[in-house]
Amino acid sequence: ESEPWPMGDVDANRPFPAGINRRVLNAALDWAMDQGQHNTRAILVVYAGKIIAEDYASGWTRDTPQIGWSKGKSITAALIGILIQNGHFELDDPAPVREWQQEGDPRASIRIQDLLHMSSGLEFTNLGLSGPESYKLENEHMRIYADGLNIFDHAVNQPLEIPPNTQWRYRNSDPLTLGNIIRETIEARGENYLQFPQKALFDQIGARNFVLETDAWGNFIMTGYDYGTARDWARFALLHLWDGVWMGKRILPEGWVDFISTPAPADETKGYGGLFWLNRGGAMDRIPEDAFWASGFMGQTTMVIPSRKLIVVRMGPSPQGSARYLNELVGRIIDALPSN
Repeated sequence: ESEPWPMGDVDANRPFPAGINRRVLNAALDWAMDQGQHNTRAILVVYAGKIIAEDYASGWTRDTPQIGWSKGKSITAALIGILIQNGHFELDDPAPVREWQQEGDPRASIRIQDLLHMSSGLEFTNLGLSGPESYKLENEHMRIYADGLNIFDHAVNQPLEIPPNTQWRYRNSDPLTLGNIIRETIEARGENYLQFPQKALFDQIGARNFVLETDAWGNFIMTGYDYGTARDWARFALLHLWDGVWMGKRILPEGWVDFISTPAPADETKGYGGLFWLNRGGAMDRIPEDAFWASGFMGQTTMVIPSRKLIVVRMGPSPQGSARYLNELVGRIIDALPSN
């Protein structure tokens, strides 16, 4: 609290960046909070490194951790980046998963970058949220949240369905396998896995309020059960806006942010990178194409737009179909910024 922003909260919005139309900016947030069907609980805007706008629904504050759902996948990516920065493996390396190392196992060809790209080819059915009761046991993607599984074992013990890097498919198997790699790497160093995200990432960027839940086997469920405040998510975004360097210290490898914000080779829409969503295909017409964001169920969003020096955090349980709302919100915020 007593440290200057961004490690602390002092002068988080001072000096206020020049050239911003405050009337347009305030109107953008007012509009967003007035769309009651979206249940927005927090909006935070950072421009040129300073908080320029922040609003919370009644009963929610800047210190209230909120569930991020699949935004945690982007945390998984960052932790893998930290391990790469520390020299444990490279993006192009075969994934170091013990269960895949038997002679003749086709999964041995899955690379770390294939997992980050959601392109492993593992058989891991994702039937979404809807469907009859009989879907539940068939829906490998959603069983993570309801079946009391050892989630890492569940992920790494699936067979290969299609060759790696041939098809982009949104599957929990891939970030969970990366989570398994993180745990085994940390424990092989003789360090405490449960402390690793806090020590290696959150403490480094002044993020004091993240909470990561585990399954009964102590595996972080970062495909869904992660909580953070809007300001801590903004710090996570700043780390990426600043190319992985925080206050002069490199935390993520050089070139890492380029990797996670470049479309997965097997994604024809150019809408997904390295456990971050992208606008490279121009799906959101009011948002620059260099935008990338951590995204979670019901509209949880932490967006970075390097070309505009802009970060937008939006949290709250919006119904499905919130992309249009997000597109309009970010577009209105951009309207308030100085032209480049």
